[in-house]
Amino acid sequence: MYSEEECLPLSGIQHIAFCPRQFALIHIECQWLENALTFDGRIMHDSADDPFSYEARGTVLITRAVPLVSANLGLYGVADVVEFRKCDFGGVPLDGREGLWKPYPVEYKRGRPKQDDRDAVQVCAQAMCLEEMLGVSVDEGALFYGKTRRRQVIKIDAELRTRVRYLAGEMHRLYEGGITPPPRKTSACESCSVAELCLPGIGSKRSSKAYLADGALEEPRK
Repeated sequence: MYSEEECLPLSGIQHIAFCPRQFALIHIECQWLENALTFDGRIMHDSADDPFSYEARGTVLITRAVPLVSANLGLYGVADVVEFRKCDFGGVPLDGREGLWKPYPVEYKRGRPKQDDRDAVQVCAQAMCLEEMLGVSVDEGALFYGKTRRRQVIKIDAELRTRVRYLAGEMHRLYEGGITPPPRKTSACESCSVAELCLPGIGSKRSSKAYLADGALEEPRK
């Protein structure tokens, strides 16, 4: 169990899933460069994050900018959208509403669905926060992508939960140790918002020690 002071931003779980060095640069060294991708994504979130609005659509109540926290994971943040769906059992009561309602987190993303799990772990972490806060099981959430204008359903299963717990633990390990992992160049570096700060190409260059060991700086013969 983490204290309130020990909790880290939930958004960091997406960063560490993408690249541990990116997480460290943003959340430990507090470095950030906004590019076209992050700006576009921020505009999408601003349109979704209105903490004073909710919308009722039949048996679905849509709430925005919902605060989240988990002492078990040591994370806090804000969910773009949490839908509360009316159900017969397994839900929670809501003030001014009849019956029970089951939470369903929806995270907004620009672009298209990813091949890795960086977006899925963020939705799962939100679901786990809601479970801890409301005392209810959350077995499903969704990602809404701006390019496709479609939802991708995310099953909150045991494998994804284990992945989230591992990543949250790594976030705390790096943060508490003040550790910034060394750069490692991959194809994903091209779309990284902190690539200019990270300098991923450095990791692929030979060290000066290796350069000297090969005799590259030997005094020329006379």
